[in-house]
Amino acid sequence: MDIALELVHELYPDARAAWLGGSVVRGDAGPGSDLDVTVLLDGPPAPRRKSLMYGGWPVELFVHTEKSLRYFADKDRERHQPTMMRLVGESVVLVDTDGSGARLQAEYLAEVAAGPRALSTDELNLLRYTITDLLNDLPGAAPDVRLAIRSTLWQEAARLLLLGAGHWAGTSKGLLREVTHYDAAHGTTHATALIEGLRADDNQLTHEADTILAAYGGRLFAGFELAAPELPE
Repeated sequence: MDIALELVHELYPDARAAWLGGSVVRGDAGPGSDLDVTVLLDGPPAPRRKSLMYGGWPVELFVHTEKSLRYFADKDRERHQPTMMRLVGESVVLVDTDGSGARLQAEYLAEVAAGPRALSTDELNLLRYTITDLLNDLPGAAPDVRLAIRSTLWQEAARLLLLGAGHWAGTSKGLLREVTHYDAAHGTTHATALIEGLRADDNQLTHEADTILAAYGGRLFAGFELAAPELPE
């Protein structure tokens, strides 16, 4: 926190607010973790993103105005991944000159707690179809191809599990973290089953993917249809 605060004061002395989020705040930082610092300005040089070393730490800086914070939070909501909302909402307030630090922290934390918008029928069916397609490609594939398929399959199955149940999703380690949170809330073991299936064999991962699919009508291939968006003239 001291290093993050020092950085903000040095680089952005006119900051209205700043927040420290990410793994160091959650308490799961590792040797390669960085400091995720979001800074609120009234205007330029915001909005921008910047990576640097400071005080021996790798730092990811997210420099925003209120308008750009809202823009990126809305984009995250559309893709069902609350990255910006978590960086501000689940944070430690470093700077708050006008009350915007606490106000926006509370606002975005409430949006995280409210969960994502519900999947449309087309979105749900596309996820089912994507997982089905991966499952159909798995048997008989060459070993390297099977590994590539499994690495995608566990993530798509995890996304269906989370989004179908009204939970936020993520990518890579963030996706696994969201599934772990889901398990804690529901008394399930999907995170373990998915990762063990990824490590072990096709049958174990196939079984877990089919278990997740079953809650939403099972595999979907025949009858799948998706209209294209309107094309510009």
